[in-house]
Amino acid sequence: MIVLQQLINGLQLGSIYSLIALGYSMVYGIIMLLNFAHGDIIMVGGYIALLIIGAGIHPALAIVAAIVGCMVLACVIEKAAYAPLRKAPRISLLITAIGVSFFLENVAQLLLSANPRSFPNTAIIPTVSFSLGSLNISLTTLVTLAVAIVSMALLTVLVNRTKMGKAMRAVSEDMGAAQLMGINVNRTITFTFAIGAILAGIGAILYCCKYPQVKPTTGYLLGMKAFVAAVLGGIGSIPGAMLGGLAIGMAEVIVNALGYTTWADAVVYVILIIVLLVKPTGFLGRTMREKV
Repeated sequence: MIVLQQLINGLQLGSIYSLIALGYSMVYGIIMLLNFAHGDIIMVGGYIALLIIGAGIHPALAIVAAIVGCMVLACVIEKAAYAPLRKAPRISLLITAIGVSFFLENVAQLLLSANPRSFPNTAIIPTVSFSLGSLNISLTTLVTLAVAIVSMALLTVLVNRTKMGKAMRAVSEDMGAAQLMGINVNRTITFTFAIGAILAGIGAILYCCKYPQVKPTTGYLLGMKAFVAAVLGGIGSIPGAMLGGLAIGMAEVIVNALGYTTWADAVVYVILIIVLLVKPTGFLGRTMREKV
């Protein structure tokens, strides 16, 4: 039962990482950008929900506001910081993404202080547990798993069954050819950022419900772990991001269960190093050839 309990905990944490890793993979698949500001968008979503709930507004509106706020912020960042550098060297985009990340963290610190704030998670999901023998499952865990499964299913349908999804896949394969075929590349890229941010907003709420605390650096470590998950699964692959997120969540929970809590974060980076050395393309990634 202890093993099963840890398995469930790993699935919960891994599901959150998967949702966030999907944002990395989708953006990288479209414009080959490692959007390191993605984690800080999650931090902003957590603060939006915290402030709205603290103002006495219904938690449902706080959830919607957090998701919409993340989406709007991601679109603004894409238009203001990334779009002007669309034809610039890839390293320019990467440096800009890192700069945006530091900018968001410092603005949050200036406006809201560097002190951690308690997140009223019970206002969103009641503290209820279900017991099956010696197995204990919280309502937060069940909601997290259900929301993650539904979100990933809807994303899969969006990418594979809709016109915009086909446009996203076309731009990912060959941006120039997609533009010649009449696809609005700029709108498709902005849409991709928006979808990734929506998933980030959902992940922010779920993460804050599991770890009820928000601070300006909340998104940094969370974003880095999701990035490792995306690389592990195969950066640019949607199923790979899901698989990588679950793997990282499981690894972290196992390390904690063995009593090596202080090593939990380090193990994530050790996994990244091993993957880059042994299989750089990840579980489901593909080798890309570039003509010169």
